[in-house]
Amino acid sequence: MLEEVTPLILTFNESPNIDRTLHHLTWAKRIVVIDSCSTDTTLEILRSYLQVEIFYRDFDTFANQCNYGLEQINTEWILSLDADYLVTDELIAEIDALPKDSLLDGYFARFKYCVFGKPLRGTLLPPREVLFRREKGVYVDDGHAHRLRVNGKSAMLSSYIHHDDRKPLSRWLWAQDRYMIIETKKLLETPDNELTFGDRIRQQKILAPFVILFYCLILNKGILDGWAGWYYAFQRMLAEILLSIHLIETERLHKSSNQGKAYSANYPSAITEGS
Repeated sequence: MLEEVTPLILTFNESPNIDRTLHHLTWAKRIVVIDSCSTDTTLEILRSYLQVEIFYRDFDTFANQCNYGLEQINTEWILSLDADYLVTDELIAEIDALPKDSLLDGYFARFKYCVFGKPLRGTLLPPREVLFRREKGVYVDDGHAHRLRVNGKSAMLSSYIHHDDRKPLSRWLWAQDRYMIIETKKLLETPDNELTFGDRIRQQKILAPFVILFYCLILNKGILDGWAGWYYAFQRMLAEILLSIHLIETERLHKSSNQGKAYSANYPSAITEGS
């Protein structure tokens, strides 16, 4: 099965992660990477792996980047990965053992979140469809992220992928701020009946950060992971705080703008005389 699988990875300044990710993909005959003009040593690391073929594309959305990547692959199956995903030996063996005549068109994988290499007991990351037939899949944007739509039947793999992002905190904060601007737009513009229960909690602003802290430490048993569990819980709480701040700011600016328009409509002469 592995000979029919091509890994697909998006990169932008992933030097803290990409070498570890590629080290677990040496079985692949070809690895397709879509790079968004990295300025660190990412490209040097990529070029050190003979199987890697790099394509360059200016970033607009994750879905567009991924769909561009699909166009560069001609094997039947695609293994879609982030640059900080580590494919475990167990998952590689499971993929290799999949029947070639399977009637399934895609497979989901679960995640173990790692903090500086230490796997946690729980994570907020849901299972993701990572292995699929090339002709059956297409990516769509979903808030700041993206998701895969597979036209066919799918199943869950039993083995895990390790999510182990070791980029510095400054880069994480930069990325989260960008993501939360997009999430704010999604939460404010999507009809309530199309939002998930979790998204509706996030709309409340004040509640969500504390819910996330409780969920990570207690329900996900992160408190048993020691410092790594607290680190993850604080990280996720901080992300929710950033989202709450963006929601409050956007709503207040929108309200002020509407008040200004109402004043202009009611007192047009005052605007004219003062100009």
